[in-house]
Amino acid sequence: MPENVEAVEQSILRSPRRSARKQALALDICNRSMRRILHTHLHFHPYKMVVVQELSPGDFQNRITACKTLLETLPPDTLVFFSDEAHFHLSGYVNKQNKCYWNGNNPRELHERPHHSDKVTVWCALSRVGVIGPEMIKNFFEPALEEMHIGNVWFQQDGAMAHTARASITVLRAKFPGHLISLQGDILWAARSPDLTPCDFFLWGYPKAEVFKHCPTNLL
Repeated sequence: MPENVEAVEQSILRSPRRSARKQALALDICNRSMRRILHTHLHFHPYKMVVVQELSPGDFQNRITACKTLLETLPPDTLVFFSDEAHFHLSGYVNKQNKCYWNGNNPRELHERPHHSDKVTVWCALSRVGVIGPEMIKNFFEPALEEMHIGNVWFQQDGAMAHTARASITVLRAKFPGHLISLQGDILWAARSPDLTPCDFFLWGYPKAEVFKHCPTNLL
């Protein structure tokens, strides 16, 4: 009925983040009718929230340049260890499956992560032959790498200040002479590019989903 369509539209405009089920309950409309009105009459869609890292204008070209340099420089048999750390925040997890925004156009809804909250930090190095971690470089990575007896190894790390400090770079250059991918490395790594590493677009999602499945309340 036209009045139901109007009521649904006004309700969505007032509360676009409310789920379709809750909208239907509030308006005393069955869930099936609510979804028909949303999709067929109003042409609204449940856009998923995206958690992103802010990029500056120059980052886009730098990312392209870094990728092209890697493809042109590294031989096919090169073994690259992509290193990364992930923070498991007690109050920083967002279930994107439960967060949507009803609208006729994608509003590019974003979520800002908290900068400071209780957390556990996990580190690892990932390559096509496996994962080394979560202990840090001196205690675990170097011994594990030596046991593999693999040549032509490159090491990648992001540009966090602690990672590119002189002491850190000195250690890595000694271990991977001429084979360091970093802001201070032999191949420059583009700043603010976590999504270019398999740790981010492949690895971290699984352990975080397992950890937050149980809604932890402490760091133990």
